[in-house]
Amino acid sequence: MSSLLPKASPGAGAAVSLENLVRAFGSVRALDGFSLKIEPGEFMALLGPSGCGKTTALRVLAGFEILDSGRVVVDGVDLSDVNARKRDMGMVFQSYSLFPNMNALNNVAFGLRMRKQSHSVRQKKARELLEMVGLADQAAKYPHQMSGGQQQRVALARALAIEPRVLLLDEPLSALDAMVRAELRDQIRQLQQRLAITTVFVTHDQEEVLSMADRVCVMSRGHIEQVATPAEIYARPSTAFVAQFVGISSRVPVQVSDQEVVIFDQRCPVRSGESRSVTGAADALLRPEDIAIEVRADGKGFVTRKSFLGAMTRLIVQVGDLSVRVDVRSDVGSDIELGTRVEPSIVARDVLVASPKEVAIPDVDAP
Repeated sequence: MSSLLPKASPGAGAAVSLENLVRAFGSVRALDGFSLKIEPGEFMALLGPSGCGKTTALRVLAGFEILDSGRVVVDGVDLSDVNARKRDMGMVFQSYSLFPNMNALNNVAFGLRMRKQSHSVRQKKARELLEMVGLADQAAKYPHQMSGGQQQRVALARALAIEPRVLLLDEPLSALDAMVRAELRDQIRQLQQRLAITTVFVTHDQEEVLSMADRVCVMSRGHIEQVATPAEIYARPSTAFVAQFVGISSRVPVQVSDQEVVIFDQRCPVRSGESRSVTGAADALLRPEDIAIEVRADGKGFVTRKSFLGAMTRLIVQVGDLSVRVDVRSDVGSDIELGTRVEPSIVARDVLVASPKEVAIPDVDAP
């Protein structure tokens, strides 16, 4: 690839620090003391439900929103009062936002034209970037002549053309169908790793986050619930909100005593962290894989629902007045019929517990 393309090495991206950000819209605080450090070259995902503040945080970083208080610092420089055009950031939107009167090549070259680069330089670089995103043969096409996935690739190439210090992705895959979304997800991640560009990705899609991000910032009501790797966010959620928003959890009533709970007649230690502050009546939050079952005629539970998920089969098991989700290998699940009596057991090494009033989750039988 030409020397015109960024030649970053791992860790060469910009360091970003969002410091105690506050942004209110009327009586609602979209960001409420939000602080986050993003390492150079890191792919950071902001994940949360609608209205949690993730898009506001991205727009504040881009310079599209004015802060009520707090600082945006990039490579040690305070950009809080710097115009968005001067922040040297590339942004890809959900809606593509391509210029309809320009072909793909000129869309990619637009930012370079604004930076007064010569016609030959911007044409050469635009062609290289289109090749990099797999659209070298689409250079002459206009947006209306391209598919949604192709348009989003053009938008990505345009954002990269200016060699930004930070790449901002605002739910760029949500308007695409599943197959195109998966393909483009992998391509974005590969490009980000190749260019070692610091990237902030906003989404509410858990699968995108778990497969793309170096770290995930789970948000709720303008503040941070947890920042960790995707594996840790899933396997070791630190709060009830994270356990319920990322992945699937069953909520099981328990009594916390001496930092232990009893579930299905088994003693299990309470996970360290916020769980340590919960005593007495509580709920244990269990992943489907935290529970095992054995088919037994005298089992305490029975199967009420069965869903094939490829390599896994998810079962809903009724134990008394409690329903829990259980994942088993599909070759095992295929032999388990509705109504089968089973004996549940806990296989987790410890469990997260929460107050019964903390963050209600959907009914366990919901899809």
